[in-house]
Amino acid sequence: MAEKELTEAGVVGGWYLEINDQWPGQAMGIKVKSKLFEGKSDYQDVRVFETETYGKMMTLDGVIQSTQRDEFSYHEMIAHLPLFSHPNPEHICVIGGGDGGVLREVMKHPSVKTAILCDIDAVVIEQSKVHLKHLACGFEDPRAEVLVGDGLEFLKGKTAAYDVIIVDSSDPDGPAGSLFGEEFYKVVHAALKPGGVTCSQGECMWLHLPLIKSMMACCRGIFGDVDYAYTCIPTYPSGQIGFMLCSKDSGKTFRSPLREPTTAQQDSMQYYSTEIHRAAFVLPEFARKELRP
Repeated sequence: MAEKELTEAGVVGGWYLEINDQWPGQAMGIKVKSKLFEGKSDYQDVRVFETETYGKMMTLDGVIQSTQRDEFSYHEMIAHLPLFSHPNPEHICVIGGGDGGVLREVMKHPSVKTAILCDIDAVVIEQSKVHLKHLACGFEDPRAEVLVGDGLEFLKGKTAAYDVIIVDSSDPDGPAGSLFGEEFYKVVHAALKPGGVTCSQGECMWLHLPLIKSMMACCRGIFGDVDYAYTCIPTYPSGQIGFMLCSKDSGKTFRSPLREPTTAQQDSMQYYSTEIHRAAFVLPEFARKELRP
């Protein structure tokens, strides 16, 4: 009997297979030990697994969001690239990021006075607190405030409120779709203080180069300066994901950090460093030609 073709993400023979139309013709497989949670929020399917070699793993609508083994390469970079590009980040906003990983990294900066996180999905926040304590530890910091709601609606009407806005969204095919449009970027620009910077999840150059190019073109019409960096992470599609960095005002150079991590900060990091910060903006030629013609 012919084997039935698997057309969507799921567990087959003890392996979690990530299959999605956003990256056609390829799939990621992770050996799982057990399922820790499975449920459906108002917005998406949420699952948490214990895996054989990647620790705890969360998926949203079948797409891997984080694994314990490699999450730091994403969370450290999306947080520290913009934070170390600001001379004195005091008031921070995180849109998305309900697993807590970005907030954990933000809290490593002594200059931060307030950090507010707004994620649309309460189930992600709740299950992270239960199963992903290595990520959710930032929720307990007294400087942090966690809200459940739509990020776009939360930022509307806010003017010069934040030094840094970090947009830790899932892919645009889902509840995070509103966080990828011109309206959202204009709202972010207005919510930044003078000298402020923002960093957004910037998709994969191997898979989504036209989308990245269009996102950057849109943002160049709104922000003072726009640039693209990336990190390597095994369990994201094609092992790479990027970050789009934008400044409220012109004259910002993201490629060299304005500050260096303290010894305590650096000891707590597994991926980010001053050298990695600079290297993250060095793009392979196929991407550079498209994004920096």
